[in-house]
Amino acid sequence: MRNTLALLPALALLSACIDIPQAPKHDAVRRPVSATFTPRPEVRQCMADLSLTRASFTPLPDQYFGAGCSTIGTVRLTSLRSDDAHLQLVNLGPVACPLADTLAGWARFGVDRAARQILGSPLVKIETMGSYACRNVAGSDRRSAHATASAIDVSAFILADGRRISVLEDWYAGSREEKQFLAIVHQSACKRFGTVLGPAYNAAHRDHFHVELSGSGFCR
Repeated sequence: MRNTLALLPALALLSACIDIPQAPKHDAVRRPVSATFTPRPEVRQCMADLSLTRASFTPLPDQYFGAGCSTIGTVRLTSLRSDDAHLQLVNLGPVACPLADTLAGWARFGVDRAARQILGSPLVKIETMGSYACRNVAGSDRRSAHATASAIDVSAFILADGRRISVLEDWYAGSREEKQFLAIVHQSACKRFGTVLGPAYNAAHRDHFHVELSGSGFCR
């Protein structure tokens, strides 16, 4: 008995040092549960690859929202890099790291270089309509790739000379060069991402390019 009592302070100290996860409460509103942030080896490797692109980003802790929605192995992108400048990003939330890495390559080698060659001005900013959203594919009961931050909706490109090339305004009604530029960056995306959807797919995509890694080369 005396030995047991003597161990109590030590046991109390040890238990205070152990991070014991608590079971989530089932409230009326489901709350995100943050896991202890230790990226898996494949995520750490992806982040190392993303660093090599000279993108500015912050790793984000994994979060599970339930109902098939989560942000696991994601980053928050601050900017990307072209050959010689920073590329700003607008309205972009958490992005799965492999998607962010692919986006970095597309922005530099697909979009910026097409802008220089076709429109005579480098890219400085990419406008998006977001990444993560806990929702289904429109008209279905299947979760969208957005529900795991595995898709991005790209809406417009801003050039150094101030021009804004918009999917909504310029895919069909832009100048010959603007339409050519959008067609080329769309085709460039199709070579890098697994699924690319744009105005030619349906009316829901009339104002953006939806890009995601999953899929087997579905390009519309």
